[in-house]
Amino acid sequence: MAFQLEFPHKLWILACMVELIREEPLTSISSPIRQKAMTIISNFRMLRPLLGIEEREEILQTCLESVLCLPATEVLQKEASSPEEAQANVVLLDETLQSLQSLMEALVLETPTWMENCLELLDRWLNSQRIHEQERAMSCAARILDFTAKMDNFKMEIEFTRLENLVMLLAKHCQHPAASIRFQSSKAVYQLYCVLLRKKKMQRKTSGLREDDGKIEVYSANVFNQNTFEIAKAFAEFFTQTQLTNLVLMAEEDLTDSRAEVSVASAQLMSALMEERGTDIIEVKEIVENILCLLRLQLEHDTEKETLRAMCSLAGSNTHTVVPMLLKKPFPWDRTLLALWNAFGTQEKSTVKVLQLLIGILENHSIEERTKRDSQPDPVACALYEMLSGSLCHKAIQELYPQLLLALLRHLHWVVKQKDPEEIVVYSKDEGPGSKSKTFDPKRCALEIVKMVVLAGSNEGVMVHADQHKCWDLLICPRFCYLGIMELTSGIVKNCEPAMLHEMLNLVTNLISSSDSDQKVVARAVYAQLLRDQSVTETPGQDFVGNLRKWIKEPNRIMKEIGLCGISNLTAHPGNKSESLKSLVPLLTDLLKNEMRVSVTVQAVKTLQNLIRCGHGGNSKERDPVRITAVSALCRMLSRVCKFSRKHVLREEMHYILVPLLLNFQDNNTEVVKACGEALIEWSKVTGWSPLIRLFRDTSIKDPMLVLEKLCKYLVSTCKTQFLGELLFQSFGFLTSTEPFLQAAALNFIGLIVARINLKDIREDDVHLLKDALQKLKNDPVESNQMLVNTLLEKIEKNINSQPGSASIMSHMKTKFFNILCMNASPRKKRLFKTLHGREIVTSIKKKRVSRTGRWRNG
Repeated sequence: MAFQLEFPHKLWILACMVELIREEPLTSISSPIRQKAMTIISNFRMLRPLLGIEEREEILQTCLESVLCLPATEVLQKEASSPEEAQANVVLLDETLQSLQSLMEALVLETPTWMENCLELLDRWLNSQRIHEQERAMSCAARILDFTAKMDNFKMEIEFTRLENLVMLLAKHCQHPAASIRFQSSKAVYQLYCVLLRKKKMQRKTSGLREDDGKIEVYSANVFNQNTFEIAKAFAEFFTQTQLTNLVLMAEEDLTDSRAEVSVASAQLMSALMEERGTDIIEVKEIVENILCLLRLQLEHDTEKETLRAMCSLAGSNTHTVVPMLLKKPFPWDRTLLALWNAFGTQEKSTVKVLQLLIGILENHSIEERTKRDSQPDPVACALYEMLSGSLCHKAIQELYPQLLLALLRHLHWVVKQKDPEEIVVYSKDEGPGSKSKTFDPKRCALEIVKMVVLAGSNEGVMVHADQHKCWDLLICPRFCYLGIMELTSGIVKNCEPAMLHEMLNLVTNLISSSDSDQKVVARAVYAQLLRDQSVTETPGQDFVGNLRKWIKEPNRIMKEIGLCGISNLTAHPGNKSESLKSLVPLLTDLLKNEMRVSVTVQAVKTLQNLIRCGHGGNSKERDPVRITAVSALCRMLSRVCKFSRKHVLREEMHYILVPLLLNFQDNNTEVVKACGEALIEWSKVTGWSPLIRLFRDTSIKDPMLVLEKLCKYLVSTCKTQFLGELLFQSFGFLTSTEPFLQAAALNFIGLIVARINLKDIREDDVHLLKDALQKLKNDPVESNQMLVNTLLEKIEKNINSQPGSASIMSHMKTKFFNILCMNASPRKKRLFKTLHGREIVTSIKKKRVSRTGRWRNG
């Protein structure tokens, strides 16, 4: 029967009720007239004619003002003439408020689609400065929303065209200092959510989709209380793109509100919405510019923190709009921009996306673009420096490590080749006179970024290796930057998992033929050094030898060096690519005919040394021709080294050549012995050890072992203990060779050296190192090697425990008496493996992080 009965006098009676309500005073509540008048209006809802929009607004506006504007309960009690009257006023006020809420329900029931208008009429009191007015208005809002969510004739046509305004208002009140308002606001937010969810379910049912019944159980009024993040998360899906954008813009306006709870709630709402639906925001550039301006206004601390977080989410979801926009900001950058870039490194999800874009920019910079930036600071480098300075972005760096490192190395390689620019201010504080500025050093900045990435993306062993091998000094030097890249890669190979090495290999393989010179040098340098790892050289589908062969044929010195280094690394793995590597020996021979550049020669020495050292498997019939050819090529190369004006550059490599030649000098093949003898003659000329030239020339073929004995005697009598230890340490590597011949040759060499050293003068830890190396062959399957080891260990023990002869007793007593007089009871023993053993100790103990000195900006 609802709305079917016609009552012609309805509108006239309602008009009379409205007039009665208007006549009631707003300063007191002395009679129940307004309460009864509102009840009558509610009862007439069942009769026709229905109220028009203007009539409904007039009735509700009048009733709201008449009730919500009444004094607070405490005031009404205080102004009462007696306690009985005070209590009666409180009861009457409650009943009147209940009648108002019933009236609102009646109006909504009559026209459900008018519900949003009903809430809008409450806006004046919801934003009132009087706490009691806000509380009453919020109670009405919660009541009408609860009624709508549960009404039987719920209509899908119920719309919230200004949903963003309502959510913004309710969310701010959920942070209100007054607990009663927070409670009512939380109820209102929850009921609004229920209304929207019910509407959504009806739409899904109409479309034939399954209902999401369990979602409403996730939220409650308590969940929304003082929890702006959950409010934003719950309502995010219901906003249109325009509503979403409007809500963010409204939140920006409230960031400067003097009430901390309002500004923080606005920032939190904005942050959460950007995280949930940042990709749907329309006016991104306007929002970014607004936030930049607001951040410069010294926001409240928590508000600023949430605003920066909001920008991180926005940058993560609109990376290709936000990041280029910030990079285009002219220098000098202010602290706000630096704070933004620093914040971008604090949230893993957005950090990864921002880093990916910055990597892409570094990778895709054309030569022309980089030339234009020649004399100006690179904004990408400045941005990366700020992002990576914190520790929260380590996970993002680890996820992108190989790609990020390669892009930065390419950038660094380009930067170090440029002329030193004038100091350019990139950051200027704006606090007034006496403020400091920070200048930009592109080389130092690029190097520091590489350090940060290496430290975060790999283990400390890489940093230790880089420090020990002066990698950072090489990287910053225009002439040797490529060597720094190779040395850094070497540290990565030694300390990182094979999976990462293979990932790096896949990345650089696509770049080794790049038209960009910087990219090509970096890719090839990394590619060549990755071959130090055995598993990398076994990667299927890779033509390592073919690529390296092409590089050493190029006229560019650096490319030749890198190619030779790669071949040297390949040859260091016994049996690896043997057939292909054997074919390289003639190529190396031809290469060295007209090559006078020392750096290229050094790499050729290493390659030939490894070929001689490893032999690359097979029987002697297959192995010996390779050794003979390699030794002959080395011999010819050494003969040319004598003409170099900078022979000292090769001095260290000369030390590493000697042991492989002396071991192969013991071969049963006379051709191998002859080739080694000729190479040793040239080696003696280069090192300036003229007494050895005749020794090798006269007796090398007749009796190689006699030559070896005389050589060892000469070495012990003329060389420092440290050099002898270096030769011994190199020979230890051959004790684990897969060729019994090389094991035996190494044992012979060690025995001849040790027999001429007084081990009692050597430190005990060095003697133990010597004995431990020999112990590895004590159970060798080759019986002859076992016998050699046992004999040598016995001689060592005898040497250590031998007593001084009678002829030396007087001398021994004099020495002992002299030591006592000098307050030094025991003579200082010598360090045999000082350099090499000490390096091992440093490697295992030293844990040094990146030095923060020499930062790219001063002041």
